[in-house]
Amino acid sequence: MSTETPVSAQAAGATTPELAAGVAQFLAPVVIDLEALVVNGKQAHWNVRGADFIAIHELLDQLVDHAQEFADDSAERVVALGLPVDSRLETVAAKATLPALSDGFQDWKVTVTQVVAQIDAALVTVRAAVEGLDEVDLNSQDIVIGIERGLVKDRWLLQSHLAA
Repeated sequence: MSTETPVSAQAAGATTPELAAGVAQFLAPVVIDLEALVVNGKQAHWNVRGADFIAIHELLDQLVDHAQEFADDSAERVVALGLPVDSRLETVAAKATLPALSDGFQDWKVTVTQVVAQIDAALVTVRAAVEGLDEVDLNSQDIVIGIERGLVKDRWLLQSHLAA
């Protein structure tokens, strides 16, 4: 007769359809907004102009890299729990909550202002995920807490260029 205490499926690393669906409910919108931030950040990167060009150009490249990494972390968490993620171009275009980004060449101040607004919109989605995942899955919540921290830092680095 074994004296070992039985380990729950959850504690042993198994997942349930309910857990996966709960996590996906909060992480899928994060993936969508971050993928939109990747595309729009690259657009801004290519078209920024003005006196602070090189600094902004390089910061936008960093933002794009970070947003892609954050999107990947979020998507992989959902997939690891057993559900697919839909970040096809048409899905991102239809569901992203980020404000529009101007097309064509833009003065660096316009670019920074618009990209900061995009980060702010993504942060609303990320913070909703942090709050919602508190009752669903703390491991997934930990992922979005790290994303929030990273986006806030990227926002600060860009916003600092507009400080008087």
